[in-house]
Formats: sequence, structure tokens, C-alpha cells
Amino acid sequence: MGIWNDKVLPRLIDRGMRREALEEHRYRAAPLATGRVLELGVGSGLNFPHYGDAVEHLFALEPSEHLRAVAEEPAAEVTFGVDFLDASAEAIPLDTGEIDTVVSSWTLCSIPDLESSLQEIRRVLKPAGKLVFIEHGRSPDPRVAGWQDRLVPLSTRLLGCSLNRPMDTLIKDAGFNMLELETNYLEGPKLLAYHYIGRARPA
Repeated sequence: MGIWNDKVLPRLIDRGMRREALEEHRYRAAPLATGRVLELGVGSGLNFPHYGDAVEHLFALEPSEHLRAVAEEPAAEVTFGVDFLDASAEAIPLDTGEIDTVVSSWTLCSIPDLESSLQEIRRVLKPAGKLVFIEHGRSPDPRVAGWQDRLVPLSTRLLGCSLNRPMDTLIKDAGFNMLELETNYLEGPKLLAYHYIGRARPA
């Protein structure tokens, strides 16, 4: 699985993230960021052009060496400083209370230990900071959710993606207050199309 995880999968994920159906919704997260920002799973930097003037500095967390290298080009085009972090979201190498905004775009599904990651997000956020997210996850339709449950072992192994995570519940249970939440199907297969879009603050 080394070549698959290190070489093949990052390229497949990047290709998937460039789909027009997703690009149409990038305005839901990155443009809302302010101050010192941490983006989880920055990938090839597709969010970089969407950050606004209110961003002072961006910490771009991405464990894939290939994707970090690709992201260096769009990082050079923004007006704020960018520091790439070669780390996992379960152990964020930043100080407590250092961050104003954490941005997560289609990333929480891929983190193996999401509970630990959400606690790390709480730790690095300032008390008045915010988590801004757009994520796919568990469908409210029992038939769709049943298929998500059945396919999780395969999707996790091959794509590093857990299809069935109830993102709103997981975020709240990690100690966040939901400031805004929209749930709905976006374009695409229903197994992947149910989305959680919103903002949350440490409780």
C-alpha cells in the first residue's frame, strides 16, 4: 500500500477535488477565513485563490509530499505568508490558542482518528476562533446510509475516505457550538453527495 498511498492516491484525490461540482462550492469555506488560518488537508492548494484580504497568515497542513510540492505554485501567488506543515491533523504542530480560523474542505472524512483531530482543532483555536467546514458524510436516508456503512471498509482502504460520518454530531460532541449549519445533497452520487456546511466555535 506504500506506492498506492504515497504516489497514486494523492493524484487521484487531487483529480477528484478539481471537479467542477466541487469548485462551485469552494466559496462556502475558505473565503470566510480571517486572521491566522490553519487549513487541514490543503492538497494541491485549490483553496488558495479563494482566501480573502482578511487572512494574515496561512498554515497549510498536508501530509502528502507530492501534494505539498504541487501547492507551492499557487502559494506563491497569494498576498499573505504560507507555511506548509508536514503533519497529520491528529497532532497539529502549532501552539495552543494560536489560530483564528480552521478551514476544512472535504478533509474530515479522510482523517483516521477524527476525534483526536477535532480535539487538536479546539486546542489550536483561540476561544473566539472558528472552524469553517464543507464536508460530505452520513446521509439521513436509511437506505443510502446503509450502503455507506457497507462500503466504508472498502472506501477507507482504497480511498482513505469514511463515507458514513455524521459530521455535525461529531463536531458538537468534540466540544463545539454550531454557529451555522446547512445540510443537503449536492451534485453527485448520493453515497458521496450529502453535505454538512457550516461554522462552529469552541464551547
